[in-house]
Amino acid sequence: MGEKMAVKIMIKRKVSGEMLMKLMPYLKQLRVLAMSQDGYIGGETLKRIDDPEELLVVSTWQSMDHWNSWFANPERNNLQAQIDSLLGVKTEYCIYSYQ
Repeated sequence: MGEKMAVKIMIKRKVSGEMLMKLMPYLKQLRVLAMSQDGYIGGETLKRIDDPEELLVVSTWQSMDHWNSWFANPERNNLQAQIDSLLGVKTEYCIYSYQ
């Protein structure tokens, strides 16, 4: 196993107002599924103030191994593929650790 330090994943998406209503059920499904995964600490969804079409999900995991396991989860991948198809672009992920 790899590093045991908690990690935060920044998941960025551009979503127009009308598309947000279509996207929310998928985001809720992802959150519910993530909550049942080993190593999931929590998450929050933020809307950017100066660009309301940008959503940022901050997902916190006990370790990089836990995140990698979740990232490879077939159910997550299926939901993510549906989200990317709906938005027409790939979701952007940035991974951060504590200093």
